[in-house]
Amino acid sequence: MTERSAQPPGPPPSSPPKGRPTVERPAPKAKTARKDGNTARAPITEKIQQKLTSAAEEHRANSQPAPQTGKAPVRGRGPRRARLRLTRIDPWSVMKTAFLLSIAFGVVTVVSVAMVWQVLGAAGVWDSINSTIQESIGGPDTANLDVENYVGTSRVLGFTMLVAAVDVILLTAIATLGAFLYNMAAALLGGIEVTLAEDPH
Repeated sequence: MTERSAQPPGPPPSSPPKGRPTVERPAPKAKTARKDGNTARAPITEKIQQKLTSAAEEHRANSQPAPQTGKAPVRGRGPRRARLRLTRIDPWSVMKTAFLLSIAFGVVTVVSVAMVWQVLGAAGVWDSINSTIQESIGGPDTANLDVENYVGTSRVLGFTMLVAAVDVILLTAIATLGAFLYNMAAALLGGIEVTLAEDPH
């Protein structure tokens, strides 16, 4: 008797079925990492970069100062002008301004008169006037004549201060009334036209 080798039971080795040829399948291709959106955005970003670079170059060219030449720069048409109309004046501001100016004018008047009378007295004008009147008229009535009793410094300064106070009131009232009258005339006629121009220097 022949001895059989003990083999473990198991499925028979797979063998291709008869009548069907074996076909080798190709290896799967690696997927491309590109996408349609990225390919479409690439030319758009390039155009934007080109525009930005061109704009930067134009800005640099404009910011650079022009080369100085021996010729004088050509001037434009000249200074600009503007035509305006004075249609209204504020009476309150006119009254305040006129009051202050009239007070200053009164003070200057009083000071100037006092200085003039002091100079005339120091120069001996009043004494010469008294002697001239006494020589021309003569008589006992002219012996005690003194011109300073009539046109002395105290009397003249008092009269000047009175005139200055009246001038303050009159000038303030006249200026305020003039502002009201001008506003009425400007409402009817349009006011005074003024042309303003720039200083060429």
